[in-house]
Amino acid sequence: MKHFRHTCCLPLVFLLAFCSSPNEPATADVVEVKTPVTITTVSQGPIKETLDLNATSSYQRKNTVKAATAGYVQRVFVKPGERVRAGATLFTLKTKEAQVLGDLMTQDPALPFTGIITVKAPASGLILELSRQTGDYVNDGDQLAILSDLNSFVFLVNVPFELHSYSTVGTSVTILLPDSTKLPGTVTSGLASMSAGAQTQQFVIRPQTSALLPENLQAVVRFNKKVNSNAQVLDRAAVLTNETMDSYWVMKLINDTTAVKIPVKTGITAKHTIEIISPSFAPSDRILVSGNYGLSDTAYVSIQNRKPE
Repeated sequence: MKHFRHTCCLPLVFLLAFCSSPNEPATADVVEVKTPVTITTVSQGPIKETLDLNATSSYQRKNTVKAATAGYVQRVFVKPGERVRAGATLFTLKTKEAQVLGDLMTQDPALPFTGIITVKAPASGLILELSRQTGDYVNDGDQLAILSDLNSFVFLVNVPFELHSYSTVGTSVTILLPDSTKLPGTVTSGLASMSAGAQTQQFVIRPQTSALLPENLQAVVRFNKKVNSNAQVLDRAAVLTNETMDSYWVMKLINDTTAVKIPVKTGITAKHTIEIISPSFAPSDRILVSGNYGLSDTAYVSIQNRKPE
């Protein structure tokens, strides 16, 4: 019986010996993993940090054109949106007495008065509103039209109180219109009251343009918060930070395949670039701009050609 058990175990021993051939290595070769990256370099140039706030266009001065006497609107010479000069004829009115007398006003030489009253523009501007049309009856002092003063066109922007230092009178700003047009502007004044709920103060921005722009146009006013005319500038994507954003670093290539972590001190942050205060990098230093996230302090990388933007 024992002899039978030993005989059955012999094939198993030979099988194990065959599988454990000394020609096969015990462990697999370690494959070096390289992260594909793209690179950039630092540059010297201007950089500025901006503050964008919404603004609305407005005419601060508007002239109300009124009827000088009771009567009927005989003719209207303007239409809404039309630009007029000071002294231009806007309406002619016919007094109610002249309307009643009719042709007798011109047939009787003893009545030299025609009963026609001419209403003229008190100043140059745009017709914002027409309140009366031909044939309407008006009383003395009734509103006929509203005329804007072209020299009073401004943008009004609400600035939070904690940011009012950036909007002092005389500050130069940039006005961004919805069609991407950029207009230079200047802060000319600030209102003496604040919004109780939002705690914002309204400032007046006068644009430098001869274009006729409509009222209630929504725009963006860009204030300059910080400016450095000669800074060490780097692509923002190249700068990494921790969760609390109190530590910043970049990944710099020391050769074609190895990148190391370099702590940096940052300054002004713009839309696509950031100022590097320290350390100073050479123009030839290669900094990772993509593929850099999550790398260890020393990482093996493979440089890829950057796709055109």
